[in-house]
Amino acid sequence: MGPLVARLGRVGQRLRRADRTRPWVLDTAVVVLVFVLFCLPDLLHAVSAIGGEGDGPRRFRMAFTRLPAAGMLALQAGLVLPLLWRRRAPALAFGAVAAVFVVQWSLGAALRADVALFVALYSLALHGRLRQLPWACAVMAGALGLVAARVSAAVPIWDALFFLLSTATAALALGLMVRIRRAQLAGLRDRAARLEIERDQRGRLAVAAERARVAREMHDIVGHNLSVIITLADAGAYATAAAPERGKEALNLIGDTGRQALSELRRVLGVLREADGPRGEPELSPQPGLTDLDALCEGVRAAGLEVVYRTAGDVDALDSGVQLTVYRIVQEALTNTLKHAGAAARANLAIVVEDTRLTITVQDSGPPAPADRPGTADEEGHGLVGMRERAALYGGHVSAGPAGPGWTVRVTLDLAPQGGAR
Repeated sequence: MGPLVARLGRVGQRLRRADRTRPWVLDTAVVVLVFVLFCLPDLLHAVSAIGGEGDGPRRFRMAFTRLPAAGMLALQAGLVLPLLWRRRAPALAFGAVAAVFVVQWSLGAALRADVALFVALYSLALHGRLRQLPWACAVMAGALGLVAARVSAAVPIWDALFFLLSTATAALALGLMVRIRRAQLAGLRDRAARLEIERDQRGRLAVAAERARVAREMHDIVGHNLSVIITLADAGAYATAAAPERGKEALNLIGDTGRQALSELRRVLGVLREADGPRGEPELSPQPGLTDLDALCEGVRAAGLEVVYRTAGDVDALDSGVQLTVYRIVQEALTNTLKHAGAAARANLAIVVEDTRLTITVQDSGPPAPADRPGTADEEGHGLVGMRERAALYGGHVSAGPAGPGWTVRVTLDLAPQGGAR
């Protein structure tokens, strides 16, 4: 049963595609089918009954008018041919068929081709405007009332009305049912198309978000480590002539910092690389957290910047996402201090947790010559922008500006679960 239904479904799809390209084929086929099934028998009967009284009970022969073959053919053409535009102009087709129907029954003639009126009503319910149905139903009821009056000599008028109106109601209901079904299918197809578009959009947004995340990570890693390496290289160059041991130590620190940066870059970029055969998944180290801040401060101290680090509150209870955000913000703030205040400055780092609020404060003493500080130029750079993006994930706020001779960066994060960031 399943393969048969699938095969019929495919056949139906092919027929619908063919109908969309050549709609006149189906319209012509309907007209030909109605003519063969309902018009041709009346024509053959009219020809065979010439010279005789015809068949059927006498009361039926007396109730209806016998038409010549030419007149019958003309009425049949008037009933059937308008069905050619039953889909393009359903109201016009119904009106033409109803007019011929009324003329035919006014003459007292009965034709099997009258079924065209029900086909036209079905087509109007399926393809026409819904506001046209009330007047169409009124016309239909009047025409069928005329038929019931004409056949009242042979059939009780109420029985005739019941049969005719039931047939008309069935045609109308069938047309509306098919119309509603097609509208539902069109709605489902439209919804499926929109869901597919939304899925693609969500995929693109996810890719963009991942690229932005990787870009932030790259900026933090490369910016911080390169600042430390540059500072160590400058210090080593000055120290080589006076104290070769300090120069060698600076070179060792540069190597360690470079290897650490390379390891972090491999970790960040490793998540973008798919597993490739026997090589398997790349070896990834955990994301940095608050326990890595001591190593971060030591690296900055090795570059010459004095860092005083303190915490308050239950910092160990913070989840990994918050700890990564805090680490990257502190890393960026110390990098900016190293770049703008210089290695001779002093930085005070404080991380305070109070209930659902976390505060990060990085305050430096400023460069030896305050005029050398670039002022608010960094506020428009990627550093503070990255801080704000990270803080926004936890409903936070970033403020940065001069404080005396130095510079202060203060970040607040909202740790409440209802904020949606966690």
